[in-house]
Amino acid sequence: MTATTLNFVMVNVLVKYVGNSLPIFESAFLRFALGLVFLLPFIGQVRRVTFTRRIVKLSVARAMFHAFAMVAWFYAMTRIPMAEVTAMNFMNPVYVSLGAVLLFGEKIALPRIAALCVAFLGGLVILRPGLREIDPGHVAMIFSAMLFAGSYLIANALSKQLPAAVVVFLMSVMVPFVLLPFALADWVTPSWHDIGLLFFTAFFATAAHYCMTRAFSCAPQSVVQPVTFVQLVWATTVGYLLFGEGIDAFVILGGAMIMGAVSFITWREARRKKRG
Repeated sequence: MTATTLNFVMVNVLVKYVGNSLPIFESAFLRFALGLVFLLPFIGQVRRVTFTRRIVKLSVARAMFHAFAMVAWFYAMTRIPMAEVTAMNFMNPVYVSLGAVLLFGEKIALPRIAALCVAFLGGLVILRPGLREIDPGHVAMIFSAMLFAGSYLIANALSKQLPAAVVVFLMSVMVPFVLLPFALADWVTPSWHDIGLLFFTAFFATAAHYCMTRAFSCAPQSVVQPVTFVQLVWATTVGYLLFGEGIDAFVILGGAMIMGAVSFITWREARRKKRG
């Protein structure tokens, strides 16, 4: 899980370096298009799947959620410090929990409601509305986390019918098609430098997801989930050293509150499943 956090921070660093040299939609499109090479080992599993209309509809819906989540995230990276992007992204599991309640009628107990309230307070600590100006990057990151939550909820539904590798394959193949029309509308010929950065972005993103999957196969999610908070430490350190970004105590505190709440929810879910 520690390797996962390092890989995700490398993704953030590379996206930050690409910055405004390419339009946002084009950057997101190239990140997925260049990453298609990493999907070749999954082709054998995909060919053995019988695709139903429901699987296709869910896969297309997930691709749309994930595509626009990526665009919002890329935009946020060009506007606000890495530490704030990382801390606000911790809200993703919170939105997933709310989505499970609202969309699938999942029951929610009082301790979990309390944990969600703590997480939202953590988000307010990071944003500090009324005490500072809210940047469009903050708004983009809120929408990004919500859209990613929608993507993961659909992925959860798909994972009950398909192998994990096939779920990843379908999302990774479909997202470029969603982004392509928007990328072509404002296309700028990328430099080899930009292509190299986005290729390595795809590499580190793939490595992060692989490491995360390995972590969850080695230990319960309640054990490995708290380690993700280390990502905020890496992001704060790297943002300070490479991009001259300040160290914001409110971001650290808010991130800790969110991560603590998410870890508590994960721990309770693990106990509930063990009792079941």
